[in-house]
Amino acid sequence: MALFLWFLPAAAFSFPLEGRVKEYTLENGMKVLLLERHESPTLSFYIRFRVGAVDENIGMTGTAHLLEHMLFKGTKTLGTKNYAEEEKVLSRTDSVVASLEAERSKGEKADKGFLRYLEDTLQKLQAEHKKWVVKDEIESIYSQNGAVGFNAFTSQDSTAYVVSLPSNRLELWARIESDRLLNPVLREFYSERDVVMEERRRSYDSNPQRKLMENFLAAAFMASPYGRPIIGWASDIQSLDRQATEEFFRTYYSPANTVLAIVGDVNPEEALPVIKKYFERIPRRVLPPPLKTGEPEQAGERRIRVETDANPQLVMGFHKPNAPHPDDAVCEIIEGILSYGRTSRLYRRLVEDEKIAVEASASNGFPGERYPNLFLLSGTPRHPHTAEELEKALLRELEELKKEPVSDQDLQKIKNQIQTSFLRKLDSNSSLAYWLSYGQSLFGDWRYVTDRIKAYEKVTPEDVRRVARKYFNPKNRTVAILVKPSESP
Repeated sequence: MALFLWFLPAAAFSFPLEGRVKEYTLENGMKVLLLERHESPTLSFYIRFRVGAVDENIGMTGTAHLLEHMLFKGTKTLGTKNYAEEEKVLSRTDSVVASLEAERSKGEKADKGFLRYLEDTLQKLQAEHKKWVVKDEIESIYSQNGAVGFNAFTSQDSTAYVVSLPSNRLELWARIESDRLLNPVLREFYSERDVVMEERRRSYDSNPQRKLMENFLAAAFMASPYGRPIIGWASDIQSLDRQATEEFFRTYYSPANTVLAIVGDVNPEEALPVIKKYFERIPRRVLPPPLKTGEPEQAGERRIRVETDANPQLVMGFHKPNAPHPDDAVCEIIEGILSYGRTSRLYRRLVEDEKIAVEASASNGFPGERYPNLFLLSGTPRHPHTAEELEKALLRELEELKKEPVSDQDLQKIKNQIQTSFLRKLDSNSSLAYWLSYGQSLFGDWRYVTDRIKAYEKVTPEDVRRVARKYFNPKNRTVAILVKPSESP
């Protein structure tokens, strides 16, 4: 069956979404997408907000990610034994933290005795606050009602909250999630901020690959917010405060910035009144103007060496437009030619034949799709080969794309492979809810899912050569190499 699919023309595929996805816009501007699939008595829910790391101001990086953590902490009725009493402790805690951070900012001139007093007071307040907290109450309620996949994630471009439930729990979901948007309480904020700081130390500062990528992105983007890490810079994380994070929530978690996608055993005529009952209570808010800053054209190649005690690695990126620009679909095809499976050019030539690399891959559309992004090449050289040798081999593959047109047969194979892979991602309620909300949130139309597939079919061998010549040139290139300190010149 796999071989049969491999050689079918891409036009033979069609996923029947048109006419099945029901679209609604609530009075407050919130977008609702409902898709019936009655294979099982379950529903998958995605609430996606068009806000991510790219929307943070300088000095507040990491806010979107920390806010995602905080919305699991509950509301004025969920996660608390007595919110009126709890609120008093939260207010006092905010005041102490503000005084503590103001004193710490004095550096050597700080009053050490006063610092100790404030630190002790903060610990006592946090201990007192625990008396009013019901830990993980939302997760517990969902679990008791048969939920799976209760989670959330923050990207550069958006933030999403997800869960799957039995289909007779629609109203329970609507009550909980609308409450999270109407009455969130950012409780345990400062202890959670410490958790994120530890996450950064463990997963970024101590991880060679992430350290390389973080430095690479900071070098590749001068003006675009894609140059900042999703988790935030350490100096920003440790100074984030609860009031500013609440303001970020009020600004970007607006109904007009929200997409609800529900896929599964749903009757739209019965579900819509429930959704309206709970979610239309959320007031409409004016969104800030869109980002006007654009990444300027590079004036020449950028190159950095990142020193850490790890084996050498290489990452190379070329600036390119984001979807729905037609060249983005061509870059997706190029990614397939270079990097899809064991028959791909990079694996076959660099890993198997020449044994220059342990692994080598290509990736299109990094690190996000709301703004112009990068086409990425990366790899790990195989000892005794160096990162510089791997770089030359990767550039050689790009030059071949510019000179030799890919055959019609190979191009069609890649189109079918990409399409088959994409359609496999749509085989569950959860994945369909993911992609419907993704297309609607980022591009203003859930039909991005099917339009993307159609865009691949239009790509020609000459398109591949044209795009390779246009974007894969030294002036448009950023290169980062991971080296051990002793190897640095």
